[in-house]
Amino acid sequence: MSFSGVFPVYDLVFKIGTKGLASVATDMMPIADMESFAIKMAGKAETWIPMTTNGWERNIITSKGFAITLKGKRNVGDSGNDYVAGLAWKTGLSCSTMAEIDFPDGSKLAFNCAVDVTNPGGDKSEAMTPLEFDLKSDGEPTFTPAVG
Repeated sequence: MSFSGVFPVYDLVFKIGTKGLASVATDMMPIADMESFAIKMAGKAETWIPMTTNGWERNIITSKGFAITLKGKRNVGDSGNDYVAGLAWKTGLSCSTMAEIDFPDGSKLAFNCAVDVTNPGGDKSEAMTPLEFDLKSDGEPTFTPAVG
């Protein structure tokens, strides 16, 4: 695929495995009515100060993790939205699943995650019911670069 330039966030395609960690390709569903997306990377560094650096420390990133925060509206009847909302009151492995993000340039991020529903439906009386959650990475993701 030939791609260059900037792109709007709405061109990202999010999918969630609606059968948890047992999800197969046909179980990967978009999540309707999500309005915002944020990804936060967190690297952990090993720090040391060898005698040969005149007191200056050295660092190497020894591990990484990430969380993706999605905020949007509760859409009853959408399989991806219903699946996430159904995890609000669950714990443990019941909240573990697979997720994917397809980027406009053709690259793809696939990963296992723990779904942490942070707002299953509270807001002002005149507002639409929200659905807000974090996808917290669980292990090493698979990033497939765009071809071409």
